[in-house]
Amino acid sequence: MVVPLEMGWRHLLFENWPFDPDVMAAHLPGDLEPDLYDGSAWLSVVPFTNVAVRPKGLPERFGIRLPELNARTYVTYDGVPSVYFFSLDAQGVSSVVGARLFHHLPYYYARISLDWADGRVRFGSRRCHPGARPAHYEGTYWPTGEPFSAPDDPFGSFLVERYRFYTEAQDGSLRYTVVDHDPWTLYPAAAEITTDTLLSSHGFARPDLDPVYYYSPGLDVVASRSRRA
Repeated sequence: MVVPLEMGWRHLLFENWPFDPDVMAAHLPGDLEPDLYDGSAWLSVVPFTNVAVRPKGLPERFGIRLPELNARTYVTYDGVPSVYFFSLDAQGVSSVVGARLFHHLPYYYARISLDWADGRVRFGSRRCHPGARPAHYEGTYWPTGEPFSAPDDPFGSFLVERYRFYTEAQDGSLRYTVVDHDPWTLYPAAAEITTDTLLSSHGFARPDLDPVYYYSPGLDVVASRSRRA
C-alpha cells in the first residue's frame, strides 16, 4: 500500500476558461459528469511548484521540490464535487515514474522553471516524456487586488474548494485521491502567457475568450493513497 503524502503547493496560477458541457463530457471517463458554473463546464491550466513532497509524517527537510503544470476540469461523481486531471507535467524523472506506477496519476516528465522576482512568477514548461504529445507553456503571472477567502466567493469556491480528485489509470480504471487542506486564499491575478500548447495536446481548441485568472501563494496539503473508484 502506498502511503499518504504531505507537501506544500506554492505560487499557483489558476487560468480558467468556460467550455460547452457536451464538449467537456466527451473528454471524460463515462462515470464522471462535468460540474457546471453559470451553465458552463470549466477547463483550467495551473502552473505552480510543490515543496517538501514527502511521505506523511516525515519531517519537511526530507521532502523534495517538484515544479508542476496541470490541466484539469471540474466534475461530480456520485454527487461529490471533484477535480479531474487530464495531465500533470513535472520535473524529476524518479518522481514522475513513481507517481505513474504507485499513485496511478497521468504524470509526464517535463523541463520546468519557476522563478519569483519583483512580485511576479516566471514559469516555463516543456514536455519531454517519451511517446507523449508535446506540450509547451511559457508565461509570467502575478497577483493583483486584495486577497479573499475562496469559500466566501462563489466562483472561487467552485474552482478550488474541492477535496477529491480523479484520474484515469493506464489500465482504464477510474482512481481517486482525497486531499486535506485549509481553505484557499486567492487574489485576482493578471498574466502574460506567451506560449501554450497544453490545451491542444488534449484535443481542446484554445478559446477566443480571455481566461479568468486567480493567484494563490499556496497552502499545505495531505493527499491520501490512490483508490479505485
